[in-house]
Amino acid sequence: MYKALYLSPMIPSYNIRETASFFKDALGFSPVREEESYVILIKDELTVHLLNAGDNVGQMEFYLEVDDIDGLWNEMKDKVQGLKVREPFDRKYGMREAHISIPQTNTLLFIGSGCGGVTTPVAT
Repeated sequence: MYKALYLSPMIPSYNIRETASFFKDALGFSPVREEESYVILIKDELTVHLLNAGDNVGQMEFYLEVDDIDGLWNEMKDKVQGLKVREPFDRKYGMREAHISIPQTNTLLFIGSGCGGVTTPVAT
C-alpha cells in the first residue's frame, strides 16, 4: 500500500501573479516554485498550486503526492478502467505522475512521486 505525502489544491487562475500575491501577502505563503504558468506556494508544510485557467483546465484540480506512484498505479489501474486517465509518465521537473478525471465531476486528480516532495522541486 502506498503512503500519501501531500494533498494540494490546484487552483486555476486568470492572473497567476495576482493570485500568488494574495497567498503571499494576505496569507503568508512562500513560493517554492514560480514560473509564468505554474506556481507552488507553501505555508506550514501545506501547499497550494496555481496554474493558468483555460479551456483544458478543470474547475478544480488536486495534486496527491505519494511515495510510490508506480506501485499505486499497479494497484489501481484495473479500478480506473473507463475513466479518462493518463498512465504514469515522467515530467521534466523530476516528478513521475498519473492524471485521472474524477468520476461525475469536472475535477482532475494528479498523482505523483519523485524529486523529494513538492517542497524541493527541480527548477526548470
